Amino acid sequence: MALAAWLVLALVAGSVVYCVLAMLAARSYLAQHPPPLKDAAPISILKPLSGVDEGLEENLRSFFSQQYAEFEILCAVRAAGDAAAAVFEKLRQEFPHVQARLIVTGEPPYPNAKVFSLDCMLATARHDLLVMADSDTRVGPRMLEVVAAEFQDVKLGLATCPYRAVPGGSFWSLLEAIGMNTEFLAGVLVARLVEGVKFALGPTIVARRQALEALGGFNRLKDYLAEDFVMGKFAAEAGWRVTLSSCVIEHRIGSEGFLVNLRHRLRWARSTRRSRPYGYFGQIFTNPLPLALLLLALAPAWWPLSAAAIAARAAAARAIAGWVLRDPLTARRWYLVPVQDLASFALWLAGFFGRTITWRGRRYYLLPDGRFEPVKRR
Repeated sequence: MALAAWLVLALVAGSVVYCVLAMLAARSYLAQHPPPLKDAAPISILKPLSGVDEGLEENLRSFFSQQYAEFEILCAVRAAGDAAAAVFEKLRQEFPHVQARLIVTGEPPYPNAKVFSLDCMLATARHDLLVMADSDTRVGPRMLEVVAAEFQDVKLGLATCPYRAVPGGSFWSLLEAIGMNTEFLAGVLVARLVEGVKFALGPTIVARRQALEALGGFNRLKDYLAEDFVMGKFAAEAGWRVTLSSCVIEHRIGSEGFLVNLRHRLRWARSTRRSRPYGYFGQIFTNPLPLALLLLALAPAWWPLSAAAIAARAAAARAIAGWVLRDPLTARRWYLVPVQDLASFALWLAGFFGRTITWRGRRYYLLPDGRFEPVKRR
């Protein structure tokens, strides 16, 4: 028992160090500011669509109403009868001055349907600066202005927009949003502080066409589940600078019920374990609360150390959700952070097991290198 207590103590100490790094990383991120915009490069916005997500019309409207000199919006659906096409057409008529086109792609010939949609849109995009945004994102009216200012740096090839998760009406989406806004982004900022940005993450990525070509194009990404992560990884390996944009967007995660949300989060955990295996093991330090409770159970006399870890977690959560994201949700529902932390720890453990996922109603095998393939029916 003594050995186990000392081992857990070491993990708790590591998690406290991580929380301190998260606060320093938040300060470092907030210190960056985009330069004044002198060259407003034209931009193509690429948006894959599939059905009508919760809030889709307002999400799309936030892109149509951008206050920017020259941009176009390309949306892609698999079939012309997709309900999202009607939403697109309504907004195209509402904003006749915006160049907007709908592309019908047909069925994807490989596992990652999103990558196929992006590739189809890229083939007809007019401009070399590209904003790839999921259907569940919502942005401020000057989003394009901010990223265009950042891309005046000719060495910058790809940028990820950090996001503030906004839940729907379900309790489970509420927990997931709190986790994204207090835990997930902390890991991203710590990675940025310690080793620089050598990755990307959805739901909104900005890239130069030349950078995409240099990393091998979408054809190189088509078999990966976490295509956003490897897109940034490959771009960095190709010699381009990759960064975390100063433009924070909203990620509207909908109102999934328990089972759907569980499958979604488990898919994310299993994908992360294969995309960055060492980082996945290191996530044990990103969640101090379960470790602090375990230490308290093994060695009650060491309760001040458990209390210190819990306090460090609270301070780090405030730095990420409050300083960086200005998230009103976490400020109101702070008491759910411990519940989310325990759920997150359980999902992290579950991510070590299993090699199949369910995505948009279809089952896939996850391969050791992060690629995936359909489960063949017998």
